[in-house]
Amino acid sequence: MGIMSKIISGGGQHSTDEYLDLDVEGVETSRGDAGMSVRIAKISGQQDVVAIKDAVYDGDLVIADITRHTTSDSTMEHIIDDLRQVAEEVDGDIAQKGDDQIIIAPTGVGVARKKLN
Repeated sequence: MGIMSKIISGGGQHSTDEYLDLDVEGVETSRGDAGMSVRIAKISGQQDVVAIKDAVYDGDLVIADITRHTTSDSTMEHIIDDLRQVAEEVDGDIAQKGDDQIIIAPTGVGVARKKLN
């Protein structure tokens, strides 16, 4: 499975060690100048929501792994409500991808509901 497939599909349990910094010859990379970062998070409980909220308020897009919960779980419903409120406050967007990921976008960023292919 390629790295993009892993990011898009969730690909099971992963650690930050599995994300590769690609060396693309001839392309200037300067992460410090980026206006927005894509952040990866894992939601194990309500305590994880604070860091996600902070990242979205700071203008970052967050892809959160929710594989430990079901969307019908009352804790997860509360977490999703909190994250939905953050997305509304910053005029961003929130969408769930499958049963394992939630994407929370910052100000001015929308999450397309239609796949490219």
